[in-house]
Order: sequence, then structure tokens, then C-alpha cells
Amino acid sequence: MSAIRNRIRELRAARQMTQQELADQVGVTRQTVIAMEQDKYSPSLETAFKVALALGVPFDQCFQYDPGGKR
Repeated sequence: MSAIRNRIRELRAARQMTQQELADQVGVTRQTVIAMEQDKYSPSLETAFKVALALGVPFDQCFQYDPGGKR
């Protein structure tokens, strides 16, 4: 389990944005967006900032770090 949590799915849905639309804006594959939403993939810092920008929210509203979450 990753120590980095995100609200990508929730924020994307609130904007009625598809996974493919987000992937296209960020420059990743739809499969990468799916993995991020399921907390199975921690994006690079640059990609994480691009996701937050594409979703129109500050970085810390999209991603949180939970050091106790790593197993």
C-alpha cells in the first residue's frame, strides 16, 4: 500500500472529466490514471503537479502523504 493518497477520482468526477481526458492533459496513459486512482501507482512529482493543475486544484488538495500508510 502506498504512503501517498490522492483524490483524483473524486476531483475528476466532480468536473465530469473522463480518465482519458485527464490522461491526455497530463501526458500519461489512461492505464496510468487508473493506477493512480486505485493508489497502485505513485506518480513522479512533475506528473503529480500536472494532475493537480489539470484538475484545477492546489497540489495539497489532490495529494496527501501518509507516512504510516506504507506497509
